[in-house]
Amino acid sequence: MKYIVLYAILLFSMARCSKELVFENQSFEKKTSLACTENCPHITVTVPIAKDVPIVADSINKKVFSVLKQIIYFGEKPYTSTNYDGLLNSFIGSYEQLRKEYPKDVFGWEAEVEGSVKYQSDSILNIQIKHYTFTGGAHGYQGLRSLLFDPATGKSIPNSQLFKDQNAFKAFAEKKFRNKYNIPENKSINATGLLFEGDKFSLPLNIFYTDKGLLLYYNPYEAASYADGPKELLLSYKEINDYLLLK
Repeated sequence: MKYIVLYAILLFSMARCSKELVFENQSFEKKTSLACTENCPHITVTVPIAKDVPIVADSINKKVFSVLKQIIYFGEKPYTSTNYDGLLNSFIGSYEQLRKEYPKDVFGWEAEVEGSVKYQSDSILNIQIKHYTFTGGAHGYQGLRSLLFDPATGKSIPNSQLFKDQNAFKAFAEKKFRNKYNIPENKSINATGLLFEGDKFSLPLNIFYTDKGLLLYYNPYEAASYADGPKELLLSYKEINDYLLLK
């Protein structure tokens, strides 16, 4: 009997260890309760929720939620919400409060956020957050966020840890960027109208792992005006193999 119990415990432990990190998409939606005939304020959010490996999943899910709090808010500070329902309620609540203060103004708010797992290997997990928000003004704001994780621990990986020598990679990327956007080598990086801070090339805030290579993605205002749209540079893994630390 003792051996049967030990065998059962062993099988249970093996089953737990063999669990892999999986994701399940969850969607949330909220509309204003105030009367409206068109452009009715609403917000929709779809995010991949990590499951089956508790500590790792919890770390990933908390990071994803914290990033959405940076994206979905109105005012000077992010909302204090602790879950997605609360976050959506806060967003719509901000609109309704503003509408009460300025009842004669006609304006519609909207927010659409879609998260997805774009890449997953033994060393890298890449979640993409595609977002658009509009809370008045000439236009809304849309962009992409790249969240990189260690799939074994769930901890975030900063861009600086992706490369053996970040400065060497940046120099290589600048040559490729100049070639793609027809910027002469003997001219400043902003010579053709770009808006790099300090007139110096820099790597983007968001770097994506894709099946075709590493994508350097500059959101609007990061390297160019909103009207010029985002700038991007795709580098094949073959040509950057010597620079990459994580693959």
